[in-house]
Amino acid sequence: MNLFRYALLVFIGACSYGTLSTIMKLAIGEGFTVPQIIGAQYFFGWSLLVMATVLFSRHKVSLRHIVVLLACGLSLSCTSITYGITVGELPASIAVVFLFQFTWIGVLLEALVTRTFPERTKLVSVLLLLIGTVFAGGLADHGLSGLTWKGAAFGIISALSFALYIFVSGRVATEVPVLNKSLTMTTGAMMIVFMMFPPAFIVDGTLGAGLWKYGITMGLLGIIIPVVFFGIGVPKVGSGIGTILGAAELPAAVVMSVAVLNEQVTWLQWTGIIIIFAGICLPQLSLAQRMRSRQSKAS
Repeated sequence: MNLFRYALLVFIGACSYGTLSTIMKLAIGEGFTVPQIIGAQYFFGWSLLVMATVLFSRHKVSLRHIVVLLACGLSLSCTSITYGITVGELPASIAVVFLFQFTWIGVLLEALVTRTFPERTKLVSVLLLLIGTVFAGGLADHGLSGLTWKGAAFGIISALSFALYIFVSGRVATEVPVLNKSLTMTTGAMMIVFMMFPPAFIVDGTLGAGLWKYGITMGLLGIIIPVVFFGIGVPKVGSGIGTILGAAELPAAVVMSVAVLNEQVTWLQWTGIIIIFAGICLPQLSLAQRMRSRQSKAS
């Protein structure tokens, strides 16, 4: 599998994350609460991962790796919890702009750890992503109305934790098979989520009332696909490129809101989506050029 295929896996995982806000809005519209929805997402996502691991992976994970991966699951749960609080405090257009600060945070984190200055292509890409986010998130249309300190603080924390999650996906326990790695990280994340949001929905009849269909869908699109695909792709493309590819989440969220919720999207938001895709494609075009140069030299 070449680098572009690994990049495609990360891209698909990010798009999968982007569908969650629309699904959550549908669930809220049926009367379910955010804690119930997030709890069901992790419950079903974890259950599906257990079944997949039992069926397809017989590898035994060492105690050292288990402890490390359980701790890494903190970043996954922290993103879910803090972004949920941010959405509750701020308009969605502003909340998503705070979350998308993970783009430059992830590139900066990689630069600090590797002690190398980011390539010019990555810097230009991050700039395009931030500009595109302002437009695609609707901030250019609505401004900063509704901003609160609590919402801003949790928004920044969600960005930090998401950048950290992408980073650890590419660097921690890379020798562990992806299903075992994903299951262990998700187990750690679920433990934290259930500490914050006790899973009363399992026994109080909420699942039978319809929560199960949202839990299964969000478990698949918010746990299985992104966690496994990030686990496969990010170690190959690097956390910096992985962070940039993760920006596909916002265009996917906007497209889903139009297709499913019939929300109105302005021409400025579509412009922002185009700019974001340009920022995502730029590093891939640079990579393709380098690969062609190496092939020509080798021949």
